[in-house]
Amino acid sequence: MAWIMLFFAGLLEIVWASAMKLSAGFTRPLASAVTLAAMLGSFALLALAMRQLPLGTAYMIWTGIGALGAFVVGIVMLGESVSAIRLIAAALILCGIALMKLASP
Repeated sequence: MAWIMLFFAGLLEIVWASAMKLSAGFTRPLASAVTLAAMLGSFALLALAMRQLPLGTAYMIWTGIGALGAFVVGIVMLGESVSAIRLIAAALILCGIALMKLASP
């Protein structure tokens, strides 16, 4: 159950990071509200997952899901650039997440 909570915490991190970008510095009320609600949910689920998972594992996977997801949202929805170096960096983050999961009890 902790892994499921951690996964959804990571998805909510993608939501709040994307909504924060769309909030234009918290000047747009709806995007700002989505940012704050998703942050609260993400942190709450992370805290619950950390009851059973080690800090380093939980935090690394949470931030990794958020980083990769924000990277994809930036490219797909916001028209950010794609380059070989950026794709390699994203692949390395994914490898780190997978290795951390494999190394966890």
